[in-house]
Amino acid sequence: MGTLHVARPGSATVETAEGTFLVARGGLREGMDGDEATVTLVRRGPGEPQAVVQGVLRRACERFVGTFEWAGPLGAVVALDERIRRDFFVLPDDKTPERLHVSEGDVVEACILTYPARREAGVVTLERRIGRPEGLDLPIECVIASNGLATHFGQAALEQAEQIHDDVAETIAAEPKRHDLRELLCVTIDPATARDFDDAVSCERREGGGWRLGVHIADVSHYVRPGSPIDLDARVRTCSAYLVDRVLPMLPERLCDDLCSLVAGRDRLAMSVFADIDEGGEVVGHAAWCSTIHSKARLSYDQVDAVLEGAFPAAELPHEPEASAQDLEELLRMLDEVARLRRHVRRERGAVDFETVEAKVELDGEGVPTGVSVRERTRATSLVEEAMLVANEVVAQMLAPHAEEVPCAFRVHERPAPDSMGQALLALRELDLLEPGEYERLRAADPFALQDVLERASSTSAEVPANSLLLRAQKRAVYLPRNDGHYALGASAYCHFTSPIRRYPDVTVHRALKVHIGMAADAGFDVRARRAELAAMPQLCRTCSERERAADAAARESQRVKMAQLMEQHVGESFSGVVVGVERFGLFVRLDVTCAEGLLPIRALGDEWFAYDEGTMCLTGESTGRRWHLGRRVAVTVAGCKPEKGQIDFTLARGACPQAAARKDVQ
Repeated sequence: MGTLHVARPGSATVETAEGTFLVARGGLREGMDGDEATVTLVRRGPGEPQAVVQGVLRRACERFVGTFEWAGPLGAVVALDERIRRDFFVLPDDKTPERLHVSEGDVVEACILTYPARREAGVVTLERRIGRPEGLDLPIECVIASNGLATHFGQAALEQAEQIHDDVAETIAAEPKRHDLRELLCVTIDPATARDFDDAVSCERREGGGWRLGVHIADVSHYVRPGSPIDLDARVRTCSAYLVDRVLPMLPERLCDDLCSLVAGRDRLAMSVFADIDEGGEVVGHAAWCSTIHSKARLSYDQVDAVLEGAFPAAELPHEPEASAQDLEELLRMLDEVARLRRHVRRERGAVDFETVEAKVELDGEGVPTGVSVRERTRATSLVEEAMLVANEVVAQMLAPHAEEVPCAFRVHERPAPDSMGQALLALRELDLLEPGEYERLRAADPFALQDVLERASSTSAEVPANSLLLRAQKRAVYLPRNDGHYALGASAYCHFTSPIRRYPDVTVHRALKVHIGMAADAGFDVRARRAELAAMPQLCRTCSERERAADAAARESQRVKMAQLMEQHVGESFSGVVVGVERFGLFVRLDVTCAEGLLPIRALGDEWFAYDEGTMCLTGESTGRRWHLGRRVAVTVAGCKPEKGQIDFTLARGACPQAAARKDVQ
């Protein structure tokens, strides 16, 4: 049994527990990209065995984007994704073409009713008319459809959103238990391009030493009541999807861009969590309140980094008149110190911080890629991240003892399995990252051993593949209706509290917290509603985990589409990079300049037979003995791009790599 990966028509692999195998010519049968299928291995000449699909166990593709055509009395949808080389028809009694006013040549989203068999076409119904092809970004529309992302809110939800008014003053008068924190110095810190602001931070010195860290989150649950039209739409989405060129929000814009956005200079309803932190960085006390806040400044990561590095005067930060520049700078330096201490505390208890680089393709007003911005961890991003981690842990510790009575989605990350870790260890040894006696500790997923490996890999050519190998060995974090701890964070209890604008699990946490602090009425949570939610929570957690995976996949795919469009402008140019993946069919190389990843096919490595060692992830030429492995530095030339599939193809570069010129051209 394995998962099918179709690269292009006639080229597919299957990933199984025994390894990854090429699918034999004609062996894909009724299988499609992403399907889980049973396969048999056959030998057709010398070399590795190849796979033949025997049956499909689980379908991955439920809908796709294609062009509508008439074929006599039948409608036909031709998939835009060339990997879906199957016939799909709309039956004569299906009236969706007429109802959606679809004309021949229109681009549509089709939902699969019956999958194609070996000698039978598939049957689809039309979900929506997207438009004429000349006015659409078709690859992105394919990404949206293939991941099942919702693009429109129901009419009832939109009407309800428009009827909600700014009731901060009324709420203050009606809720004496809500704490008035409008005089507190709190600020939002986000990317410069951020549109919604759902978290603010504050920090004060405590008498006797230490700090009181405050995290203030938009009170979404005040506006989104259980069972309301907005709530029902949000439960279907479960999260916002952040694509390269657009955001598909979980909530209507009236909420996420206005009432629940902690805009500087405006009174806003919030949920505030305070953590008392001693001089060693340990949390020694906490409290949670419904509150009203007034953000004193909207700061960007770049501005905060510049102030902390002494490169930008705090006096020039944009802020409300009642907040002095001196107070703002002191606030940022306190948050920076708390973050430093918290990183140390988390490391000492076994938290594993994987270093990832976020490369985002920048677009012009027409959606054409113009460059790449690479976001790495900085002091500013770290101080926000550490504050959010503290709040999430504190809230989880408050709610965990009551999980059987109050419905709540916890964020759970299990320890990786020994077999999964074992598969990564041979490749890590090939990267010369293992010390004597470390093997068993790593196989048992000792977090301190993982810390040591990542530290040795830091700032070397092995850093990216080492982080990738260990990340792939991890189990995926999921939502559960109970607290089972978080392995990677080294946290005994963890939940998501800090982003209810974009994650539905956070909404459940806010409602549960209101019950805990005696504000259940504001959450719309009477006893009957709580019982119903308790019964529904296991399935809701599964749905949230699944939809999160789909949204993350769509975000990555959309970035790959635009990255391929960007690199299409540089076909024939050479760049340096590092090998981050090795398969039987070639090497995956990440470029230094843009972090773009592409395939260097095995045929480009030389005219010889290459033996593949799956354990060490190496290709070795039989004639020359030349070895291609993870972490190897290479110079490649962009040979071609397929933006519709997000693919970039490389060949080996000849001669020197003009890296300086390439950096200027691309960025």
